[in-house]
Amino acid sequence: MDAASTTTLEAKVEDFLAQKRIAVAGVSHRSGLHPAANLIYRRLKDEGHDVFPINPNLTDFEGERCWPDLGSIPGGVDGVVIVTRPEVTEKIVQDCVAAGVRRVWMHQSTRKGSSVSSKAVANCGAHGITVIAGGCPMMYVQGVDLGHRCMRWFLQMTKGLPE
Repeated sequence: MDAASTTTLEAKVEDFLAQKRIAVAGVSHRSGLHPAANLIYRRLKDEGHDVFPINPNLTDFEGERCWPDLGSIPGGVDGVVIVTRPEVTEKIVQDCVAAGVRRVWMHQSTRKGSSVSSKAVANCGAHGITVIAGGCPMMYVQGVDLGHRCMRWFLQMTKGLPE
């Protein structure tokens, strides 16, 4: 499936999670304060993806090399999950454009805020990048936990899922 032609949320999610090489921007050694990126990183890795942690302030993450930015990852990636403040999301999307990344997922938490930036979403659209602006990959991975399953159901019922 051509990522640029996906239109429904389900198609975008399916296409994103079908990719092998995925970066997770926003991992942290301080997982108590910012657990989402770390959890997403671990879950994608457990699911068999080649996962690349991104944080310019770290050199390693959970025994793996941590990359300062997308451009430094040899061979590039197929998609990026962004779990950062919206102003940082804007910079990461610029990096996606430069690196030729075709898929972006901007994480949104019900408790800790959102990575979504309208400017970054517009930049994705202007460069043919398929974007999921909100929600969490943990609601869609194989063997989804009860909490994320309930969150997905609730967001579907309240029209709170991204389009």
